[in-house]
Amino acid sequence: MLINQSLILSIEIALLLIALVLFLPIAVLFIECSAALLLNFAKKHDCKAHRPNIAVLVPAHNEADGITATLNTLILQLKPQDQLIVIADNCSDETAAIASQSGVTVIERQDYKHRGKGYALDYALKFLEANPPEVVVNVDADCIVYPGTIDQIARLAAATKRPVQSTYLMIQPSNSSPKDKISALAVKVKNLVRPIGLQQLDLPCLLTGSGMAFPWSVIRTVSLANSKTVDDMQLGLDLAIAGYPPLYCQDAQVIGRLMEKQAAKSQRRRWEHGHIETLVNQVPRLIKASMNQKRFDLLAIALDLSIPPLSLLVIIWSTTTLGGLFLGILAGVWMPGIVLAIEGLILTISIFVSWAKFGRDDVSVLTLLTIPFYILSKITLYLAFLVKPQTQWIRTERDVVDFTTSSK
Repeated sequence: MLINQSLILSIEIALLLIALVLFLPIAVLFIECSAALLLNFAKKHDCKAHRPNIAVLVPAHNEADGITATLNTLILQLKPQDQLIVIADNCSDETAAIASQSGVTVIERQDYKHRGKGYALDYALKFLEANPPEVVVNVDADCIVYPGTIDQIARLAAATKRPVQSTYLMIQPSNSSPKDKISALAVKVKNLVRPIGLQQLDLPCLLTGSGMAFPWSVIRTVSLANSKTVDDMQLGLDLAIAGYPPLYCQDAQVIGRLMEKQAAKSQRRRWEHGHIETLVNQVPRLIKASMNQKRFDLLAIALDLSIPPLSLLVIIWSTTTLGGLFLGILAGVWMPGIVLAIEGLILTISIFVSWAKFGRDDVSVLTLLTIPFYILSKITLYLAFLVKPQTQWIRTERDVVDFTTSSK
């Protein structure tokens, strides 16, 4: 009986410890999503006084099918003094030739040992060193940039001397399934709802990808030459530690696309494995830097980064809650289960208010009910991270998508 009581006590302590660890990302998620619903009381930046000269960099690896649409949305937004440069990186198709037909500058790079967006951007920055712009903007080659976006993020970057991230959302594939809709909602929570909440709290955001602007003096303070799966996120962290935490610009918008079928699995695996790897490696680094530099903004970034992919967060919470339920039924010890139930309520409220405010038009209530099945489908993806995480950049094969059906 003594052994059983000791075992029960050990399980109770273990469950409470897990619940304590889970409380931090769940609480941060709740604060961010709740803040996104409030009136804006963040500091306003006056960025109308100066329009800097800009170099827009478009790294492209085998993007012949869709790069023209991207370039067409950019060309109309540039002034005569601006530059639009396509980096045809390790291409085996007609990307360079097609981009040249649009009248933009094209530079080609062949280095199969060093592949990835970071290396391509580093190559372009070296190309610009002889006559650098005031602001560098990065747009991925498979994106549509809404009118006014380049001007807004470039002005804000020049005015604040900080990196700026636009709203980067995903269009769903044709004949999208409930899984695609839930995936797009998850991206919206990460790339729209949470950054709005951080903006309301006057806190910096993470870099989420395409549609980023950097003052030239800032982007040259760090190295971009890497092939990490989430090099944009890593770049934002490096710049934040260097003293340039990124700002979010909600009104600027860039639209990418979710892949279809097998390509979608590869895309999600790359995103989420990279996110988990960055979380594990960089949160301690940010906390240490926050303490050494006595900067709360770095701690805020660490807390934001501590939120894992939502599906993984729900899986860990559900598994632990199931253990708490069994402990309560079998041993009458309900404290872990009660704590986890409260956390589950907070987590549910966070997701629901995000959907109600920002996702109701795209995801119906009926589709929302399929979330448990979507989460179950992700279990193998997270188990794969434990066995063989994807830590290097691998291009996702793309399907041609008609962006003209999207709306802001």
